[in-house]
Amino acid sequence: MKNGFAQSASDYSLLTKWVHGRIVVLLVYVDDIIIGGDAPKDIEQIKKALSKEFKIKLLGPLQYFLGMEVNRTADGISVCQRKYALELLKDTGYLEAKGCITPSDPKIKLAANQGTPLEDGEVYRRLIGRLHYVTITRPDLTYIVQQLCQFQKQPCSDHLQAAYRVLRYLKNSPGQGIHFSSKADLKLVGFTDSDWASCPDTRRSTTGYRTFLGSSLLTWKSKKQTTVSRSSSEAEYRALALLVCEVEWLKGLLAELSVKVPLPISIYCDNKSTIHIAENPVFHERTKHIEIDMHVTRDRIKTGLIKLHHVSTFNQLADLFTKGLDRARMQALLFKLGVRVTATT
Repeated sequence: MKNGFAQSASDYSLLTKWVHGRIVVLLVYVDDIIIGGDAPKDIEQIKKALSKEFKIKLLGPLQYFLGMEVNRTADGISVCQRKYALELLKDTGYLEAKGCITPSDPKIKLAANQGTPLEDGEVYRRLIGRLHYVTITRPDLTYIVQQLCQFQKQPCSDHLQAAYRVLRYLKNSPGQGIHFSSKADLKLVGFTDSDWASCPDTRRSTTGYRTFLGSSLLTWKSKKQTTVSRSSSEAEYRALALLVCEVEWLKGLLAELSVKVPLPISIYCDNKSTIHIAENPVFHERTKHIEIDMHVTRDRIKTGLIKLHHVSTFNQLADLFTKGLDRARMQALLFKLGVRVTATT
């Protein structure tokens, strides 16, 4: 900041500086820094400024950062965690294991106390922590890892076997990752979905959403809701509110990078009743119990930030983050999400 950088209000690890209409960006993680900008001379200046204060090592064009491998082509930028995934498979003894076509069995619902309690739960927790890190570039693992995270307090043998299945799936394509297209427009779009009362232990629903900037997958989440919803519409409404907060945050973050997002932002939901609740300012008997903060969606519709659209269940791209899917459905969704193999496997 002494050199004229401003700290982002949306992400404190992001710092930006404007020089005669050109931007320089720093993304900081402890002592690792990515530097980007419009002009090489501006980047060189900040390198010199940093070298006066610290002993630094310049690693050249971005290729590897915190376990993520970055590959730049004319089509765009691809990011994967191939090396990290192979190390995980090697450490767990699954490098030569037989591969698996899906990360989870869609016919099986994981619940507490399934199987025999593990004598050493730390083995399970350590494995889940490493799998969780892989989801940074693997949206196909997000749902099952979210499910497995719920049993860390008292893991059982069935939970460990489900985690091993994820490793076997990872063995099939360790170099799979996400692609950011150089030809994508700057239109922000979101898809939201929920699986009502899907948790067999608590009857809470699962929220899933994903956002696109043009054709490039930007953010995604799979999360168990904090309260029990009385209907599928309420569960979808809660998921919708979570996505609205996400796109509002993204809009602010992109604005700090001088990326102007066209308004209103389109959000797609496959539940017509939920869209009606969000767009109708009248509190009906069946919705007045919903917490006030869930009505953030109505406010953002009124201000013109977002516009809701109905999408068929078949075209619901957030389906991947709310339930286990068969191979055909998963592959179709991953193709639409821009997930591809980004390194030789």
